[in-house]
Amino acid sequence: MKVLIVGSGGREHAIAASAAKSKRVDKIYCAPGNGGISEIAECVDIAAMEFEKLADFAQEKEIDLTIIGMDDPLVGGIVDVFEERGLRVFGPRKNAAIIEGSKSFAKDLMKKYDIPTCHYETFHSPEEALLYLETVSYPVVIKADGLALGKGVLICSTPEEAEAAVGTLMLDKQFGDAGDTVVIEDFMTGREVSVLCYCDGTHIKPMTSAQDHKRAKDGDQGLNTGGMGTFSPSPFYTPEIQKFCEEKIFQPTMDAMKAEGRDFIGILFVGLMLTKEGPRVLEYNARFGDPEAQVVLPRMKNDIIDVMEACIDGTLNQVDLQFEDNAAVCVILASDGYPEKYEKGKAITGLEHFKGKDGYYVFHAGTKKTEDGIVTNGGRVLGITAKGNTLKEARANAYQAAEWVSFENKYMRSDIGKAIDEAE
Repeated sequence: MKVLIVGSGGREHAIAASAAKSKRVDKIYCAPGNGGISEIAECVDIAAMEFEKLADFAQEKEIDLTIIGMDDPLVGGIVDVFEERGLRVFGPRKNAAIIEGSKSFAKDLMKKYDIPTCHYETFHSPEEALLYLETVSYPVVIKADGLALGKGVLICSTPEEAEAAVGTLMLDKQFGDAGDTVVIEDFMTGREVSVLCYCDGTHIKPMTSAQDHKRAKDGDQGLNTGGMGTFSPSPFYTPEIQKFCEEKIFQPTMDAMKAEGRDFIGILFVGLMLTKEGPRVLEYNARFGDPEAQVVLPRMKNDIIDVMEACIDGTLNQVDLQFEDNAAVCVILASDGYPEKYEKGKAITGLEHFKGKDGYYVFHAGTKKTEDGIVTNGGRVLGITAKGNTLKEARANAYQAAEWVSFENKYMRSDIGKAIDEAE
């Protein structure tokens, strides 16, 4: 069969690598793709938001399955466009992807259906938000309502920081229309855990757990980023916590979306905070996490195409989702200065070291293929993933592999998975 993947990051590279392992797949296209994806797929020069062009391409090439990797096209309604053309596509429709596209919608859904989360208030004007901030205890979390590349969440420890955050989001419009509405939440403490789930509109199958590191600097300092590294599984996500989440969060979310007439088909990413009072939902996403996909998918035993088609066909309950009894760690190699100013076009060397090495992966994010080789083309450049029998072993392997690769202004956090050592 022929598969089209829409997106250009490390997540899409991980999806493409999983699809390439399927015995059912003969040909993979990726639009627009990147330097690394081009080694296993034919990259197509169509942007992720060019829905009609992508649908035209899928019809012309007789694509059997299109997989939407990115949040923007999902929230924008690309699945609806493909379905109207009679094309088979994996991902939630626009009316379901709103669970990521609007944080206020997601919080209101949790409140209405008694899904555990923290106290919050929603504001449509900066004046109302600033008045409310005079009444709260600090720290607080201020979130842009819409999509903001994973960077629209600001943790504020003082009234001054909170006032500045409102200004950044609602007045300066740092993230455009995404900041027209803001959600102000109580600050939750505990361990963060990410659980990605396959969904068919009725049934939900959680994958193995993972934990992301959002901040740019060691010790969870610096600005929020799209993710500087991750590990799987989380040692803090115990069988007891998993059972609670399945019964009180995952299935209730599916049922709530169905009750609202928004059947969710695709990947539901549930960001959790393991508080002293029990697990609470931090946020929902409507697609694979990045870089969570880079540690979860390499550990999945199932054929990814089989699982995705079961989601589309409503037969997910017949799938026995299985993962390897091991661990994986991903360390992001970024351009120094990310997530603010950084340079592009730097030559990358050492990628050949990954060829033929079982359990080691280099997932390209911000790269570009040129006549002279692969060069940097973004803030997050590569995701270096390694497996191990234990999390500690996987972490050591990932950091060892990160040294195989070089480029000017290479930067990485040195403490990805440090919580593993604390757990042990």
